[in-house]
Amino acid sequence: MTAFLRRSWYRFSRLGKGRRKKQKWRNPTGRHNKLRKKRKGYSAVVSIGYSGNRKMRRKIEEKIPKIIYNVKDLEKVGKNGIAILGKIGRKKKIEIAKKAKEMKVKINGLNAEKLIKAITHRGTGKKK
Repeated sequence: MTAFLRRSWYRFSRLGKGRRKKQKWRNPTGRHNKLRKKRKGYSAVVSIGYSGNRKMRRKIEEKIPKIIYNVKDLEKVGKNGIAILGKIGRKKKIEIAKKAKEMKVKINGLNAEKLIKAITHRGTGKKK
């Protein structure tokens, strides 16, 4: 897969120098823009030829992802599913991780065993 990064992203922090989230594609504009002209030696420009296999699109490890916000949502993920955590707090994340370990459901971007081990090792983590 080709990483499509906007022009001059490496020059400014606001465009993503050292900040991966800021590295977003913007279509090149401008009269003398070398990217727009697709000159040799410059990074790739988004075009229709780069699209992936239609059967594999919007899938992770050949499984359909489902966004999880609570334990009830986790139960809806079937055999051919993979969970993605939504915007949730630490307490719910721990509950979901424990349930996912029981159900043997994989959560993308979260190592459930490691999280549970860290919590049991240091307790609840609340300040007194």
